[in-house]
Amino acid sequence: MLKKILDFDERFSRYLYSHRFSAKTDKWLRLYTRLGDGYVWALIIILILVFHGPMILAEVLAMVFPSLVASLALYWTLKLSTKRPRPFVAIPEFKALVPPLDKYSFPSGHTMNNLAIATTVLLTVPAAGAVMIALPLTWGFLRVYFGVHWLTDVIGGFILGVASFAIGHLVWVFALSPLVSGYFQG
Repeated sequence: MLKKILDFDERFSRYLYSHRFSAKTDKWLRLYTRLGDGYVWALIIILILVFHGPMILAEVLAMVFPSLVASLALYWTLKLSTKRPRPFVAIPEFKALVPPLDKYSFPSGHTMNNLAIATTVLLTVPAAGAVMIALPLTWGFLRVYFGVHWLTDVIGGFILGVASFAIGHLVWVFALSPLVSGYFQG
């Protein structure tokens, strides 16, 4: 079963690698992908502050923190235990079209960490809608397109991002929220 999954990953990556967009489009996609490095969250913080005020922003940040801690703990544990090589390492003719953030491939941190944050923001600011979920998924898929992740890295990152959100949300609801509940009611 694992061999079939790995073979599918390689076939899918080879297909994407052989069906590139134009250099100009790739340039714009690289710029968009860089937003997944964390830059977009600064803009979202400003938007929440402007449209929802400092109390909602403080609540969002307090709720995001345990999800992000859970995500980073799972991320590094899996990265260092699986040590899965990236596509551009495993397939000699591949070239990474964006710089990887670290040495190993599984799971996709862009998908996992950003989805853990995005799901928390979505819960607190429902008007953010599908954009909050679409951003991490498109960033993850583009990491496959650019040769630094396998498709299963992104799928795993999605599942683990949702799990990180769930863990963080439970920590928020049962441990942190009771400690700070008076603060967010003003």
